[in-house]
Amino acid sequence: MGKYGKWIGGTLGWAVGGPIGALLGFAFGSMIDGVSVTALSQPTQSGDFVASLLVLTAAVMKADQKILKSELEFVKQFFLKQFGANLTEQNMLLLREILKKEIPVRDVCFQIKQSMEYSARLQLIHFLFGVATADGQLHADEIIVIEDIARFMNIQLNDIASIKAMFFKDTKSAYTILEITPDATEDEIKKAYRKMAVKYHPDKVSQLGEEVENAAKVKFQELNAAYEQIKKQRGIN
Repeated sequence: MGKYGKWIGGTLGWAVGGPIGALLGFAFGSMIDGVSVTALSQPTQSGDFVASLLVLTAAVMKADQKILKSELEFVKQFFLKQFGANLTEQNMLLLREILKKEIPVRDVCFQIKQSMEYSARLQLIHFLFGVATADGQLHADEIIVIEDIARFMNIQLNDIASIKAMFFKDTKSAYTILEITPDATEDEIKKAYRKMAVKYHPDKVSQLGEEVENAAKVKFQELNAAYEQIKKQRGIN
């Protein structure tokens, strides 16, 4: 495993097993049988999260049956923004290898659903929508795959819509982000914001490392912006 051995042994837990582990094993050139698999009940570690993100990113990129150099560059720039230069270099090498394999999306999502906390799964979906829109264009096939991934991971439909509305704006986006309708009362709006603030708070994913927590802050800022927009429109103090 060369220079990646320490990364695997030190930061991966449950992701070493199952379909994610098989894909990582291919990416490293050999199966990861030499690394002990942490029990599924163990909390998600940063390596588990990043491994899951890489595999799901590959699934999204393969949605239209073609991988373009321009797409890889967009993903690289996205990773640079989210994770910095050092992590991006090794992640892009892994991603290129994972892209060579067929990805059993449903099985991968089942492994993630069984082992990853709901708040971390929400952050994965936020990342994937970011990847899909990194080139400034809407790719219908990629959006369909992301929505399928979210459902396979048992993400609630209103949460899928909320996160999607952060990237695809329309006249109802602010309400969709708060998971309410435009006819909601002032009390319902405030109650919805408090509920969503708990759900999307960056502290929920702080155990996954500074990079993921910082990305979660972006999602939290989108929530706050939506709330402020509604308050301004409705004249709410």
